[in-house]
Amino acid sequence: MKLRLFLILIAGAGTLSIRASLFSSGTINAIIPDNNPNGYASSINVTGLGSSLQTLSVSLNVSGGYNGDLYAYLIGPTGQMTVLLNRVGTGGGNTYGYANAGFDITVSDSGATGLHNYQDNSSSYNGGQLTGNWQPDSGGLSFATRYGSSDPNGTWSLFFADLSQGSQSTLVGWSLDITAVPEPVNLALGIMAVVVGGAAIVRRYFIPVKTN
Repeated sequence: MKLRLFLILIAGAGTLSIRASLFSSGTINAIIPDNNPNGYASSINVTGLGSSLQTLSVSLNVSGGYNGDLYAYLIGPTGQMTVLLNRVGTGGGNTYGYANAGFDITVSDSGATGLHNYQDNSSSYNGGQLTGNWQPDSGGLSFATRYGSSDPNGTWSLFFADLSQGSQSTLVGWSLDITAVPEPVNLALGIMAVVVGGAAIVRRYFIPVKTN
């Protein structure tokens, strides 16, 4: 039992550095107002993570509507904004975007390709409702650029707007998958505490005490 406790403490020193968690809005089923730039906003409160964000992915579940009408962005707790959708499929002038109805996707820096022209990527798009893992539709600005090393704890806000008349989309729900680490000084203190505690156990239970 004592040896097991010691091994747990030592293993803990290696796991203090990284923590990943999923935060979800749950099922919202919120209407995104048609042809209304005021749109719809939803928030998720993130707590209990380290103070330095390392990776981020956003899952979006939208039903119905017209994907090419939608504009969406994410704002982090410290105010940084990243565009997730910018009327996918639109080009120059008064062109219309993709007519697909809804999607259930993940947006992350590890996405296979950019989201804006997803119909051009036959290996990732198979028609019908869009699925899969895509890079944000933000002109090449990644999540790492926007949020890297910032504190992920606090309120994250998602904004959706439908910018053209004709169809109505519904935000079913969304979630954040975040990996964060403590600031270096806090990490060092945490590891030191584990090591010191482990050393104390070694001295008490594993090093023989000399007697006269």
